[in-house]
Amino acid sequence: MIKKIPDSLVIVFFIMVLITGLSWVIPAGAFDRTTLHERTVVVAGSYHAVPATPLNFWDLMQAPFSGFTEAARIIGFVLLVGGAFGLVMATGAIDAGLMRLLQLAGKRPGARLGICALLMVLFGLCGFTFGMSEESLVFVLITLPMARAMGFDPIVGIAIPFVSSGIGGAAAAYNPFGVGVALQIAELNFPSEVGMRLGACALLLGVCIFYTLRYAKRLAVGTGQSWEVYDAKSSAVVATHSFDRTNQWIVVLFVATLVFIPIGAKQWDWDIPQIGAVFLIMGLLASFLKRMRTQAIVDHFTIGAKGMISAALIICLSRGVLVLARDGQIIDTILFHLSQSIQHLPSWLSIQIMFLVQGLINFFIPSGSGQAAITMPVMVPLADLIGISRQGAVMAFQLAAGLFDLIIPTSAVTMGVLSLAGIPFANWFKWMGKLTLLLMLCCMVILGLLTFTSI
Repeated sequence: MIKKIPDSLVIVFFIMVLITGLSWVIPAGAFDRTTLHERTVVVAGSYHAVPATPLNFWDLMQAPFSGFTEAARIIGFVLLVGGAFGLVMATGAIDAGLMRLLQLAGKRPGARLGICALLMVLFGLCGFTFGMSEESLVFVLITLPMARAMGFDPIVGIAIPFVSSGIGGAAAAYNPFGVGVALQIAELNFPSEVGMRLGACALLLGVCIFYTLRYAKRLAVGTGQSWEVYDAKSSAVVATHSFDRTNQWIVVLFVATLVFIPIGAKQWDWDIPQIGAVFLIMGLLASFLKRMRTQAIVDHFTIGAKGMISAALIICLSRGVLVLARDGQIIDTILFHLSQSIQHLPSWLSIQIMFLVQGLINFFIPSGSGQAAITMPVMVPLADLIGISRQGAVMAFQLAAGLFDLIIPTSAVTMGVLSLAGIPFANWFKWMGKLTLLLMLCCMVILGLLTFTSI
């Protein structure tokens, strides 16, 4: 009997060891690459064996450093924005705003559940519009103390921004990083079939909200998981602050920032540096409104950044997994054999297997744009051969990439969020696994219906 679940860092390192071992077992292979729409993509039908490059202990030890280098933008984003949020949280304005919100809800469980549902819809729209992902690492710093004040546990706290934005991203219409790349490779307009994607998003998000609120309602009557299980790791606490005029302006600043970021992502193609800069500006303006001294600004910024160290390390190791799989030249071999297995099946069944294959590949390539660049040049010609529309192939990719990202331990964002909340991966897998099965059924229904339409 296992008495203690290993820490997330241990789990990810074990996966790195596993990939190192698989490089000795799985034959090395590669597809030829070419440039399409300024991106390197796979040439369909070009798979060939290459000399084996089995990895060793020395490669394993270097992988975290290579992972840190490749994930430097995300790690920098996490640390710097964590510092900015440290400034905002130090003002007490968010805590005061949350307490006022809870006071308005009173002791009515329905009102508190309504607040959770509204926030999940808003975060789902963030995923649908600009593919919110890494930003979840920041928003959980707000929703964790809010969940605790409502009497819910950390799972509810991270489900609000993380799961809902991930589900929105799974059916995203305007996300330039995943869907945009896939549609370009498939030679389809971007955006396209927005109505179809909006309907899929509504269905999936509705299931997600119902599942989360049902769980939260059980907690409210004392039959669910209590917060104390996580107190050893989580330090999120809602303090008591007056919701005075200064704090009201800081909350307005915070809300304006959240509204402005998706606008910037959509109108001006903002990426991590631009979004991070907006958060930094928000943190500095909040500290000026609170009239903090220079040393206090430095101290609170440092404390906020320190709180993200664990998440940064998880991101570093998770990217190291991908470095090992790529250097061992086993990714293309896995992709080739999986794609070959669905060539001679009916289209309504093939699209389901394509969805599952993309989900399996997502374990090794959790990056949406990276997975699109590697798999779509193979999946699009395959879709043409077996009678699946190119739009269907894109939907199979994006639904799998968005859904399975929420539960796989190779996703840097997933493991980072769990690390911030102090939730063991085993606990998360148990909770999210049931929701994943429900959402998988919904995705299969959506994809099955697509094969009987002209989309």
